[in-house]
Amino acid sequence: MAKKTVEISVEDKLRALYDLQIIDSRLDEIRNTRGELPIEVEDLEIEIEGLKKRSEKFAAEIKEQNDEINTKNEVINHAKSLIDKYKSQQDTVRNNKEFEALDKEIEFQELEIQLSDKRIKEFSAKIAHKNETFEELNNKISELKSHLKFKKEELENLVSETQKEEDFLIQKSEEFAQNIDARLLASYQRIRTNSPTGLAVVGLERGAPKGSFFTLPPQKQMEIAQRKKIIIDEHSGKILVDDDMVNEENEKMKEIIKNDSDYKI
Repeated sequence: MAKKTVEISVEDKLRALYDLQIIDSRLDEIRNTRGELPIEVEDLEIEIEGLKKRSEKFAAEIKEQNDEINTKNEVINHAKSLIDKYKSQQDTVRNNKEFEALDKEIEFQELEIQLSDKRIKEFSAKIAHKNETFEELNNKISELKSHLKFKKEELENLVSETQKEEDFLIQKSEEFAQNIDARLLASYQRIRTNSPTGLAVVGLERGAPKGSFFTLPPQKQMEIAQRKKIIIDEHSGKILVDDDMVNEENEKMKEIIKNDSDYKI
């Protein structure tokens, strides 16, 4: 004797689709919430790395200019020792020509001292400015590191909290999907993939499909409420169900999830 095929009504198909949508929407919500935090963490890490490179560059420039100051101080010390030497030699010269030659050398070394002093002041001013920026950068890095630590902990906690719920909902999604025939399930998945919100099955709000501004004619609303055929919204491409079914299935799914798990949808 041939096995009798059980005919599933359109209403039951619509209920199964909407139930699956409830579960998948919650999965989307979990993944979207988690998806924002890793991006925030990554952005903070990139920003900190960029500031560190700037800080290292400023540190190198400050060191370079301090080295320049040390070099100029050596030039000044050397010039002073030469001045002392030339003045001492002036005491033993035999003629004015030699005295004047030493005098020019002294003037040259005094000019070296003046120029070096000027450069030291310029370098010192630059260092003071760079030190100020360097300190601001390091304070900003410390602030961002603290914020990054908080965000990483938040992400770890969120992953820990939502991973169990996600695994549970994935299992439920697979279970509910088995109750939908392959062609209808493929249509549902295609609509979900093409929808920015991930919604494939929606109810009506003030006579318009949820998320749409196009009010349906009363006759079309009546057809949806009769649940005799699967109706696709011509504007959004979504499967439409009536408000009563939305409310009924939302309550039913809350009870199912409540009884099967500690999680709530």
